Amino acid sequence: MELKVFGVDLSRWRRPAAAASAAATGQGLLEIAELAPDAALARLGASLEGLAQREADARFAQYGPNAVAHEERKSAARRLIELFLTPLSLLLVGLAVVNYLTGEFNSAIVISVMVVLSTLLSFVQEYRSGKAAERLRAMVHTTASVLRKGQRELAEVPLTRVVPGDIVHLSAGDIVPADARIVAARDLFVNQSALTGESLPVEKFAGAAATHAKAALELDNAAFMGTNVVSGTAAAVIVATGPRTYFGSIASDVATARELTSFDRGINRFTWLIIRFMLVMVPLVFLVNGITKGDWLQALLFAVAVAVGLTPEMLPMIVTINLAKGALGMSRKKVIVKRLNAIQNLGAMDVLCTDKTGTLTQDKVILERHVDVYGEESERVLEYAYLNSFHQTGLKNLLDVAVLERVEVHERLEADSKFTKVDEIPFDFQRRRMSVIVAERGGPHILICKGAVEEVFSVCNRAEQHGEAVPLEASHAAELQAVSRKFNDDGFRVIAVAYKQLPEGKTTYSVADEEGMVLAGYIAFLDPPKESAAQAIRALQEYGITVKVLTGDNDAVTCNVCRHVGLPVEHVILGSDIDAMSDDQLAEKAAKSSIMAKLSPAQKARIINVLQGRSHVVGFLGDGINDGPALKAADVGLSVDTAVDIAKESADIILLEKNLLVLKDGVIEGRKVFSNITKFIKMGASSNFGNMFSVLGASAFLPFLPMAPVQILMNNLLYDFSQTAIATDNVDDAYVRQPRQWDIGNIGRFMLFIGPISSLFDYATFGTLLYGFGAWHDQALFQTGWFVESLLSQTLIVHVIRTGRIPFIQSRPSVGLLVTTISVCLLGIWLPTSPFAAALGLTPLPAAYGLALAAILGGYLVLTQLVKSWLIRRFGLS
Repeated sequence: MELKVFGVDLSRWRRPAAAASAAATGQGLLEIAELAPDAALARLGASLEGLAQREADARFAQYGPNAVAHEERKSAARRLIELFLTPLSLLLVGLAVVNYLTGEFNSAIVISVMVVLSTLLSFVQEYRSGKAAERLRAMVHTTASVLRKGQRELAEVPLTRVVPGDIVHLSAGDIVPADARIVAARDLFVNQSALTGESLPVEKFAGAAATHAKAALELDNAAFMGTNVVSGTAAAVIVATGPRTYFGSIASDVATARELTSFDRGINRFTWLIIRFMLVMVPLVFLVNGITKGDWLQALLFAVAVAVGLTPEMLPMIVTINLAKGALGMSRKKVIVKRLNAIQNLGAMDVLCTDKTGTLTQDKVILERHVDVYGEESERVLEYAYLNSFHQTGLKNLLDVAVLERVEVHERLEADSKFTKVDEIPFDFQRRRMSVIVAERGGPHILICKGAVEEVFSVCNRAEQHGEAVPLEASHAAELQAVSRKFNDDGFRVIAVAYKQLPEGKTTYSVADEEGMVLAGYIAFLDPPKESAAQAIRALQEYGITVKVLTGDNDAVTCNVCRHVGLPVEHVILGSDIDAMSDDQLAEKAAKSSIMAKLSPAQKARIINVLQGRSHVVGFLGDGINDGPALKAADVGLSVDTAVDIAKESADIILLEKNLLVLKDGVIEGRKVFSNITKFIKMGASSNFGNMFSVLGASAFLPFLPMAPVQILMNNLLYDFSQTAIATDNVDDAYVRQPRQWDIGNIGRFMLFIGPISSLFDYATFGTLLYGFGAWHDQALFQTGWFVESLLSQTLIVHVIRTGRIPFIQSRPSVGLLVTTISVCLLGIWLPTSPFAAALGLTPLPAAYGLALAAILGGYLVLTQLVKSWLIRRFGLS
């Protein structure tokens, strides 16, 4: 019996059925690729007749379904709980409970409402994110054409039921169902761009791998799950399924929990800083007041109020409002935010790792050069190539399409009317070339051949030199082929073009006629750089961002593109070298290199991790299957709306336009958001720090509480309200020029230097009230005077701390912030004379106190401005 697959006799490969070897599949594609087709089949316990249904069922039970790993689907309730269980939210809830148990119901309600609102805002924004592997599974809900033993027709088997050892048939348009070894092929081209980043389809063969490949993706006799057939047909034996495939390993990486980003880590560090400070101050305040006043219940209530005053209870809401406003602003600039905290990470980013295809390049194959054998531009070579592509009847590949886009050549040649097709010698993978024979009106037949350089060169005995055909001596071969090698070294795909004039009369031609031809020259193709790429890279560099290219494509192509867009091409790192490096060695080399090529998905993620280990905030822009792990490892993952599902769902931010200039606008917006968040934290932390020193000192020498618990809570609530407009504030241009990261040391210095200034002027207020207005025996007067001074000082100081420059003169606040701060100040002045005064324990203040208060506030603002300017000069704080 003769068995043929796509017309190729494979009966000599057939062997008796053998038991499946689970160990064989575990050896991986690299080992099996080195075997001849019959040996590969034997290793996998398969035959060209296919598996029997019973054997297929047994292997399904052994290996499981051909499905990739996926994240556990989180319910809405679970996601809401996760957002709620943050250290700061739990701290606030704890304070709310204490307030409730001690009878401070209003305070408990206010704090609880703040926590609930901030949690709900984050939940609404993020609910649909984090389901990358779910989308991956949807990709494989289709069938594969599988040959089953004893069946005369191909069976359409669900992809999940494909098992190792199955014989699958592939044709144009098919998705490769699992990792497979090609055992028969005809004109097979597979698009692997989603895995490797290569722009052009890859040619696949059935023979054993000629040499030991360093990486599975380099194999020319293997096809991978998730890739698709562009042209041709093939039979392949399945080697690995599900999570054991190359694609499955990527999905497994994506399905793992996302690590904390720099933003998450920064918020957590600040929260624990506040908690540690509270653990010292609150018990101290409780003990001092209990011992000096003798009323331990009142001391407890006061200590709880102090704890609330120390806690930036508005922080979750302020952060969420800032991020939501930033997301809205970025959406107007073609940037969609999926995860809110990614906005700050985008602003903090100082290293951007990006793929090449479609980001730096146009993601389109273009005929870039057409030259003679000496490398000089030649219209004649272009014309021959156009006639060949136009008149061929086979499937036109991407290179033919690129040639035919030169419509001006068509018009000049009148290719469809002036030239008549006589015959065609189709392409095959033994010759690696194809020819058409055309007749020009009233002229001889012309055989025009184009194909791989070596194969075309082998059938030429002359070369065209300045319009004349000169003998092609053996000694000239190296010199003439050097032109094509140079193009290859620069990353071009090179095709040779040759021709031969033939006498009229013959109408049928064959491969035998492809001899004694004239080598006309070469056509070279490239995925060219985007016109905007160089400008975008310069713009990002101006904003302190280093751009690095991480690609699965080869180094020659990548270097050529990077050279055109202004990136340095020295110190190229190849994927084959990375596995032998330690993390420290890789980090050292990655810091110096702008190009890392021929990378696997795991290597991309590892590079990002080692850069993060050097205190960089790393962003990654990618759109392929192979980019999933890197997108998840990065502090901020960026993709585009045309990306594959795994890339879009792994990303934090989606660009509606794959353009680095769009990204620059997002970076600026992210830095503005971060600026306004840190303004609130610095102002609140330094102000509260100073106030608590004032509380502690006053508690020690006053015969009464320096401020009633309800007054502390009201003061805190009004101040927080004044900061609700911080999201609208203007940000200095100088601030957004550099990446901005969380710096707890920076915040700590502001607390240590600015806080005591607040306390210093609080003591000046104490002295004025006690000795200038006789408040030693007037508790209401003292508490009211300090309430007003404390509220006005911490509200007005916002305008000093919000900028590194001189407020109002060199930097103006937003109208919204100006309105809220002025409103709160006026409300604070009015409250002692309002109908609410008695409930708050406030009393009208003497008119003379207003003059003293103005002097105290003026001195406070001036001294703070001077100290702030010194801090910026000394520590670079801003």
